[in-house]
Amino acid sequence: MADATDGALFLTSAECAELAAPGEYVEAVREGYRQRGQGAPAAPRTKLTSESPPGMLTGYSAILPETGAMGGYMYAAGFGDEDARFMLPLFDADSGRPLALLDGASLNPFKTGAAGAVGVDALACEDATTLAVIGSGAQARGQLRAVSTVREFETVSIYSPTKDNRESFAAAMNKQLAASVAAVASSAAAVEGADVVITATNSPEPVFDGAVLEDGAHVTAMGQYHPEKHELDATTIERATYVPDLRERVMNDAGSFINAVDEGVVSEEDIHGELGEVVAGEVPGRESAEEITVFDSGGTGIETVAAAHMLYEKAREQGLGTEIEFAPASEALTGE
Repeated sequence: MADATDGALFLTSAECAELAAPGEYVEAVREGYRQRGQGAPAAPRTKLTSESPPGMLTGYSAILPETGAMGGYMYAAGFGDEDARFMLPLFDADSGRPLALLDGASLNPFKTGAAGAVGVDALACEDATTLAVIGSGAQARGQLRAVSTVREFETVSIYSPTKDNRESFAAAMNKQLAASVAAVASSAAAVEGADVVITATNSPEPVFDGAVLEDGAHVTAMGQYHPEKHELDATTIERATYVPDLRERVMNDAGSFINAVDEGVVSEEDIHGELGEVVAGEVPGRESAEEITVFDSGGTGIETVAAAHMLYEKAREQGLGTEIEFAPASEALTGE
């Protein structure tokens, strides 16, 4: 269990950025999802929107009892600055005392990528060697680096609409990874023949035709969490065994599944189970080499708390961070 102290540790984004490798994030996040699969509490995101200035205030949380940590994310995106700020409070799950406050910006693609990699590890064919990535931004980079720790891919095809973006992304990742990474001219060219497909875009519409998915393919979709936006088409959802991060959020903001329900091709009964249930062995994962699987990753407190606690422990070991104090209510909440 985590050690409680009178003070908490503040970690800057820069301090968090160099603390852990992608594989370490994956290991921590897998353990977090295992605990969720055995009943650890986690709540879907809440989102408040502002029209003027346009922006959203978002938060989600989780308790990981065996890790000994609880907390979550709160972030503001848009508004007058047209930027985003991420705050991540971490508490001891035994005492309730604060452990840390993290600037959560730099760790975001790593913890989100780790959740995607856990989904691939739990649901994709073990002998998967070909990967398609739709997207070329920070989240795509996080997904690709993390997933490369759970499968030995030989080829990676990159597609995003802007030619310069996909080519520069592919060139950079080709230098970092053992796989051969190359840009392609269309999403169909990327997806056709791929064992694993990752979508990491901000597109409100489907980014590939589900009819071109190979039998036995796995898809991780992480770019959208809005009821009216869907990276995946109804064909993909209809063909697949559908696994979300949290069942409770599906009919609220899992736009790809909601769209497929609206199209009449699936119902809520077609939610196979949460990723944590698969990781914990509570529900089966892939059951045949021909089965198509989908992991719908909208972002949860599970990977957030798991990653934050891992970073907190490493920071303590390395003497990083700044001590800050939080007054307990028994002392400070006096009304005087």
